[in-house]
Amino acid sequence: MFEGWSIIAVALGYVSALFALAWIGDRKTRSRKGGGGRPLIYSLSIAVYCTSWTFFGSVGLAAATGYDFMPVYLGPIIMFTLGWPILLRVVRLAKSQNITSVADFLAARYGKSPAVAAIVTIVAVIGVLPYIALQLKAIAVSIETLLGASLLVSIEVPRVAFMDTAFVITLTLATFAVLFGTRHIDATAHQDGLMMAIAADSLVKLAAFIAVGLFVIFGMFGGVGDFVAQATRSPVVESVFGQNSNGGKWLTVTFLSFVCIILLPRQFHVTVVENNSEVELRRAAWMFPAYLVLINLFVIPIAVAGLLTLPAGTTDPDFYVLKLPLSADATTMSLIAFVGGLSAAAMVIVESIALAIMVSNGLVIPLLLRHRLTDTVPQEDMGGLLLMIRRVAIFCILLLGYGVYQALGESQGLAAIGLISFAAIAQLAPAFFGGLVWRQGTA
Repeated sequence: MFEGWSIIAVALGYVSALFALAWIGDRKTRSRKGGGGRPLIYSLSIAVYCTSWTFFGSVGLAAATGYDFMPVYLGPIIMFTLGWPILLRVVRLAKSQNITSVADFLAARYGKSPAVAAIVTIVAVIGVLPYIALQLKAIAVSIETLLGASLLVSIEVPRVAFMDTAFVITLTLATFAVLFGTRHIDATAHQDGLMMAIAADSLVKLAAFIAVGLFVIFGMFGGVGDFVAQATRSPVVESVFGQNSNGGKWLTVTFLSFVCIILLPRQFHVTVVENNSEVELRRAAWMFPAYLVLINLFVIPIAVAGLLTLPAGTTDPDFYVLKLPLSADATTMSLIAFVGGLSAAAMVIVESIALAIMVSNGLVIPLLLRHRLTDTVPQEDMGGLLLMIRRVAIFCILLLGYGVYQALGESQGLAAIGLISFAAIAQLAPAFFGGLVWRQGTA
């Protein structure tokens, strides 16, 4: 096992590297007024869709139900290929009205109603909290797995009732989210440094997942031939992957992922708000689906390897990606898997930033204006007030996510938690897509 502070150093070092990249990216962009690689960065940033649910949960779902993990990615692939005109219309409408969030978009389509924006914001926050809890669980369990299932506080952190691993992670991610996302007052201003960091993050988790997959096949089983031979002889593997797929479930999850690829606050932010041109969207129409295919190539092999190697009932299948290298005493590969999982969970930073903008613009500022509480604030101090509101909102959102994590406990799988969020966010779909075609909607 690993030393506690070495894991902490790796985690903090990785997130700090992302922050440094974002800072450098902002400075470079300002100095040259744009970047030639923006379509590539834009396409990779949309892959923030691939979270701990993808890195850990898809393997766990495959180990339990066979191919039922696939609809989560079929929906986005359909949206970015066949549904590309829908995305183009959303982007054009958003740019014409300086939209900053999905709440703003819906409010603009329905008479610029502040009430609509407030309702959408509340639904989005409630709906995304389980998704945030999913990421906190994934990071916490990953750390505790590397430490031999010991709590973070049992190393050298003073023992306080609420100071468990997930709570420390929550505060750390909230701090970095504030540093990442509250440097610009204008929510419509492009955060090119942040987009660069997200793009790099997407490459890291893709490379890490592929590395684990290759290690499993060639490092643990000696090659494709031996791996396939053992898999085909295993009755356990046959029972899992030989079961019939549930067509109704596939259709439902495909629909949920189809709408959530644009309705999730972080996805709307990176796809719509951060879009610079239609050229970027055209590149993403094939690059993002290709990314989804690549990152899922080794889901089934890793799931099969876990079923073959790890005794049933001793390991949570959600964490086969981490447990398989550990079982083979592959220290370096275990760290690569950990960093990959951490990069996947870093969506919390983008999600909390997007939600904080919605809370600020859709709830807090309208409330302050209605009660004339901003009349005493000098005009030059309004920017500082706005940033403070967003910073407080980020901490509150992540602490609420931690509360949901505690409420859900250890029984819920990562995929099950993710589907709760998808189902909640999908409640916005009728109004959102109806607003695109409603002739009386704001043009």
